Amino acid sequence: MNNIEINPAEGLRQVGYSELVCRYSIDAIPHYVESFIAEKGRRKTVIDGYRRTEIYTKRYDPGNSLKDHLIFALKFEGINLEILNALFLVVDHKDIEHFIKETPAGKYARKIWFLYEYLMDRELDLQPSKTTNYVDLLDQDKYYTCKGIPHRRQKVTDNLLGNQRFCPMIRRTETLKNYIDLQLDKKGMEVVESYPEEILRRAVSYLYTRETKSSFEIEQATPDQKRAARFVELLRSAGDREFFDKLSLIELQRAIVDERFANNDFRADQNYVGQTVSFGNELVYFVAPRPEDIPMLMEGMFDAYKRMMSSEVHPVVVATAITFGFVFMHPFDDGNGRIHRFLIHNILAKRCFTPKGLIFPVSATMLRKIKEYDETLELFSKPLLPLLDYELDSDGRMEVKNETLLHYKYIDMTAIAERLFGFIQDTIENELVSELNYILDYDKAKLTIRAIVDMPDRLIDLFIRLCIENNGRLSKNKRKAKFEKLTDKEISQMEGCVRNAFNRKKRI
Repeated sequence: MNNIEINPAEGLRQVGYSELVCRYSIDAIPHYVESFIAEKGRRKTVIDGYRRTEIYTKRYDPGNSLKDHLIFALKFEGINLEILNALFLVVDHKDIEHFIKETPAGKYARKIWFLYEYLMDRELDLQPSKTTNYVDLLDQDKYYTCKGIPHRRQKVTDNLLGNQRFCPMIRRTETLKNYIDLQLDKKGMEVVESYPEEILRRAVSYLYTRETKSSFEIEQATPDQKRAARFVELLRSAGDREFFDKLSLIELQRAIVDERFANNDFRADQNYVGQTVSFGNELVYFVAPRPEDIPMLMEGMFDAYKRMMSSEVHPVVVATAITFGFVFMHPFDDGNGRIHRFLIHNILAKRCFTPKGLIFPVSATMLRKIKEYDETLELFSKPLLPLLDYELDSDGRMEVKNETLLHYKYIDMTAIAERLFGFIQDTIENELVSELNYILDYDKAKLTIRAIVDMPDRLIDLFIRLCIENNGRLSKNKRKAKFEKLTDKEISQMEGCVRNAFNRKKRI
């Protein structure tokens, strides 16, 4: 246990999920919370980043049976589908049947009964529950949930965000509550409505182009004119159509990658994200699911998307679950990151979170905060990597040797949702305002320059751009090559116009 210093005198004994993982030698991404019973001492909580350690007093001791730890886990630690699925694969189903028969009306017994049959896709030797009251599988005060599907057999209402093939979990943290209370969609609309309509009309094209450039630049890629134009057009249509289905995703991938590397289907090879350190030495950051697992995972994602979009799930929560789920699946050989960021716009636009016809330049924020964006992706990739057994051959081809499907099906995306909310808030309050102010400042510079020299728009635009790139002054070489007809006085006055227009925003 690495997030709290254990005092041996306290006599700590692990309980709940951590005990089950240890007892049954389960390979799983660690649950967000780890629980212990102390022989003496007080109840305490230790928070380390996104992880928690809970130390309970002896009165919370659940006992030591499988049933005891399962009920403790569900009661105090929530639902972890990955650990539960892995556990049900190795325990005797008769043990599950036995303790459910002991308390067939108990809500935790019914939840465990439902989860076993749901995850294992097989019925236990149990008669349908005779109780009349239904219990929600997920506590709506603790999790983001979908419209419930009642199951008469256990009298349990399934309100998960997904299904057996793909089901992210997002908990209702105080951080997420605070972000939702900010009503960022309304804040974005207030920002937009504070600018003249003409500025907004011109901003649309600029924002699409900026978002395209930023999304490619995150991957250190430079699109040719044709691909950049296609991506801009796709962004323009983000709010008008569905893109999250197989045919649309393939169309999207083919539009934004080099046509020589475009796919006609989901990938057939193992892919990963890494960096060559030296000849024959590859540093691996992330390993995607095995290619044979992709069709099932993606079908699960498509169904989860439909379920969330037809429920009253917050748009940013949906965007987190689907877009980060997509990039972690890495279903194509190339273009996964760009599609992932495009889908953020698509989902937010479809749910009317962004103003109609406009986008929030989220990729520009992610590029500016690239370290934080990388850390967001690592929230899943780092704990995943030690669980994978893979080999790389001399040509950089990877083979994953162990069964890994469970790790990708049931990802806890709570911390990722908090990060995406943060990027969106920053985008609305800073990036969007900055881009709109840039157009205002640009117009001011252009108007004052024209009062000095009545040049063609093309030359004024070039002059402003060259000055901005050179801290408010035109370099001697550029002056000689492009503006030799202008006098020293005119150049000096025009430089002053650019500095006066942009300096107040600290652009130059």
